[in-house]
Amino acid sequence: MKKWEGIKTERGAEILLILVLVARSTSFVMSKVTMNAMDPFNLLGVRFLLAFLLLCIPFGKRLVKIKKRTLLKGMLVGLAFFCVMTAELFTLRLTASSTSSFLENMAIVFVPIFEAVLLRRLPKATSIIGVVVAIIGIGFLTLGGAGMSFGKGECLGVLSGILYAIAIITTDRLSHNDDSLLIGMVQVGTIGTLGMAASFLFEQPTLPQGQMSWLMVIYLAVVCTGFGFTLQPVAQSRLTAERAGLLTAVNPMSAAVMGSIFLKERLGVTGLIGAALIISGIIISKDLFHKKAQASS
Repeated sequence: MKKWEGIKTERGAEILLILVLVARSTSFVMSKVTMNAMDPFNLLGVRFLLAFLLLCIPFGKRLVKIKKRTLLKGMLVGLAFFCVMTAELFTLRLTASSTSSFLENMAIVFVPIFEAVLLRRLPKATSIIGVVVAIIGIGFLTLGGAGMSFGKGECLGVLSGILYAIAIITTDRLSHNDDSLLIGMVQVGTIGTLGMAASFLFEQPTLPQGQMSWLMVIYLAVVCTGFGFTLQPVAQSRLTAERAGLLTAVNPMSAAVMGSIFLKERLGVTGLIGAALIISGIIISKDLFHKKAQASS
């Protein structure tokens, strides 16, 4: 079976990952609204299994011929992102969608730290400065607007950021030199299966009720999952983990705009300062990450 080669250049991979992350950012608002009628694991199961079934229509023949090694890789990536999505949805229940997105995408900070540990080298000065600035930004974002309190929702949000960083690195290690499209498909199926199993264990699973709920779930399945999740391994197969982590910055910005438009959420002055500091931390590290990506290509 011929390897998937839809993306052949680093620039193309960057553009695809940005589009993927923008699509994924809309899920924070949609998921928060949909969870008014569905439990978190139930939503995960229905959303991802529906996306998997839709993906089988154009790519089912490729999936039938999947190699065991590729299947295992997809399952591992799926397990990593199942943990991310679990933390994300429970965070959304307790915090604003914009706050949840910002905290989860603190993966931009954790990815270089974890990579430094894995590669047994100290981060460069610019990376350290960027991390410090971004952490201060998180303080403004999560503490200032909430009366200097750091609650359960914010703790879960930081956990989702750590798990997201692990998932990005896992995807980086497993998506190169393999069929990244099939890895993405198996990832989606794995998340859906685990979500539905958890729903039967801890919840009372049900199908979406009403036309609006169905439309939101279908949107989540097609746009945020079928496109947003399936193609992330494809994009990352041409990028370093650090570069992918850096590009996640587009997610919280987009989610903040969506939350402001559809949920009337406001970050406030401290939230805006925090957002500016987080983005500043990313920009400080940008040149370093870009040089790494060029050196490895």
